[in-house]
Amino acid sequence: MTVAVAEATAVDDDLVAAFARLVPQLSRSAPAPGRAELEAIVSSRCTSLLVARDRDAGGAVVGTLTLVVFAIPTGVRAWIEDVVTDTAAQGRGVATALLRRAVELAGDAGARTVDLTSRPDREAANRLYRRLGFTIRETNIYRLELEARDPGT
Repeated sequence: MTVAVAEATAVDDDLVAAFARLVPQLSRSAPAPGRAELEAIVSSRCTSLLVARDRDAGGAVVGTLTLVVFAIPTGVRAWIEDVVTDTAAQGRGVATALLRRAVELAGDAGARTVDLTSRPDREAANRLYRRLGFTIRETNIYRLELEARDPGT
């Protein structure tokens, strides 16, 4: 498998279908984003939607990653979310290629750090993150669940 990673600059039917296939592999509770949601992500100045394609399989999408780079008073930070590799392509370097490109983009944007989270039961992912130089931080992650509402209101 030859993997090519690029930032999505437009949303087409292929990308929408890829997310419909990949998001359930990442989360049992989150619905796959539709065209409008993907267009909002792609058009955001702070967000880079990275897409890994298998060149040997006609450019099929085999993984994605979302990189968010933002400025705060203490510097530029970067956060990686929703790393997913199609189960049929796992163990073939897809996530590594996505992560390396995300780190490169974060550095180019002036980020001082790149953070991500991973559930402890995702053992292979955690091994990969450590192998790529990520270290576990002694911190607390807090979450407040908000009632879903239309962002346009």
